[in-house]
Amino acid sequence: MRVMVIVKATKDSEAGVMPSEKLLTEMGKFNEELVKAGVLLAGDGLHPSRRGKRVRFAGGKKTVIDGPFAETKELIAGYWIWQVKSMDEAVEWVRRCPDPMPDQESEIEIRPVFEAEDFGAELTPELRAQEERLRAEVERQHGS
Repeated sequence: MRVMVIVKATKDSEAGVMPSEKLLTEMGKFNEELVKAGVLLAGDGLHPSRRGKRVRFAGGKKTVIDGPFAETKELIAGYWIWQVKSMDEAVEWVRRCPDPMPDQESEIEIRPVFEAEDFGAELTPELRAQEERLRAEVERQHGS
């Protein structure tokens, strides 16, 4: 199963406070462990929300909203995409993770990524074929 591991933002991450060399070193070692175990598929840190935008969809209209965004606890500071055998395995990996925000209370959320079979009959053979073609094209374009 694939999971998205979401590192929640804090006041410091939203203020643009960069991680220490010590934390970067610890995270680098953790990421090496993930790679060696065949778990890590992708992952990155994100700039503060002041550099982001949101697009709100309502009543057929699309409205662009510039950051920063107010609810820090609902924002994302970084993420990983992992391939794990179970949610329990993902939790065990997160338990081994260095504290991503050592000077503040922080949180990491784990969410399963939808797989084709999760969509049932609504994902018709034609839609499934389209999805497979698109994934193959993305892989070809980016070599991942």
